[in-house]
Amino acid sequence: MLQGKHIVLGITGSIAAYKAAYLLRLLVKKGAEVQVVMTPAAKEFITPVTLSPLSGKPVVSEFFAANDGQWHSHVDLGLWADAMLIAPATAASIGKMAHGVADNMLITTYLSMKAPVFVSPAMDLDMYKHPSTQANLKLLQSYGNHIIEPGFGELASGLEGKGRMEEPEAIVEYLEQYFAQVAEMSGKRVLITAGPTYEKIDPVRFIGNYSSGKMAYALAGECARRGAEVCLISGPVQLETPAGNIQRIDIESADEMYEACMKEFPTCDVGILCAAVADFKPICVADQKIKRGAEDLCIQLTPNQDIAAALGRIKTADQKLIGFALETHNEMSNAQNKLQKKNLDAIVLNSLQDKGAGFRHDTNKVSIISATETLDYPLKHKQEVARDIVDYLLNNLHLN
Repeated sequence: MLQGKHIVLGITGSIAAYKAAYLLRLLVKKGAEVQVVMTPAAKEFITPVTLSPLSGKPVVSEFFAANDGQWHSHVDLGLWADAMLIAPATAASIGKMAHGVADNMLITTYLSMKAPVFVSPAMDLDMYKHPSTQANLKLLQSYGNHIIEPGFGELASGLEGKGRMEEPEAIVEYLEQYFAQVAEMSGKRVLITAGPTYEKIDPVRFIGNYSSGKMAYALAGECARRGAEVCLISGPVQLETPAGNIQRIDIESADEMYEACMKEFPTCDVGILCAAVADFKPICVADQKIKRGAEDLCIQLTPNQDIAAALGRIKTADQKLIGFALETHNEMSNAQNKLQKKNLDAIVLNSLQDKGAGFRHDTNKVSIISATETLDYPLKHKQEVARDIVDYLLNNLHLN
């Protein structure tokens, strides 16, 4: 899976930098073209003279070559690469990556990178466990980076614990598995709904909900990463469109989302209905801002069109449809009822009773329910939940 791939190998100032030579050799043997980028501190542990013959390329460390002034473009490297692997990654470099401290060639290359980034931490166990390091790793994950967990064993300090850079063979296997996944949804078109809808009361007020869109945007990014063409129909959110082949259609109301879904779904292989669509809208929308009065104000509501049920009615035998259910009580029975009534292939259930799940959180705790099984998952980052849902789509619903 690495044959012909362009990989930027970033090396930072860790005693584990010696492993980078073995890692580089393995990547080249697998057929990858590798460009090494080192921090100045990394050269204290392993020299460019060692690495350049293994890669067949001059090692990049500074912004320009001192002898002839040749500029090393971090932007060009970001466009050239199919992946960036930072191994070993020290606590200092992880902190700079998390907060955009672009004071060396490696960090500027990371900040310019268009391709997926893989980070393999290496440090002493107390540094790894420190809240600041863990917070920085979570930040990197939230940006879409892939963290290759360090191993457990004897450390340079003489202590034993978690913090060893993962072995080169395991890192290469991790990359191969990633690139194998990338092709899994090639040729498939996926419809994903995201965020809240806003139902106008007057020109300045609306009925809405607390949905941030984070779960749906994580799903869009995961499907695109695996090779799918994604149609992301999004309510009002403060999120950037994930990288990849994603067509974003911005809407505001439930009616607008309904129209977009009915137009796009017939040409899709999968629909994932993650949006928190308002169930009701005002019958009358005031033309001018409603002023405060002495009497109570009553707003008469009417039901919105049921997008999941409408798509369930037109779904063909070759299409898959996954719904979401956010519940506050009778969670399982409500989700199973929705699964059956709306002709869904599966439904993802989460509950506001679960701490760290639901609206606005970076984490979620879900159960995936079909007519034949229920799978419960622990609390995870929404990027990981997205991977679980797509894995379920491919493996359990047999998307082909």
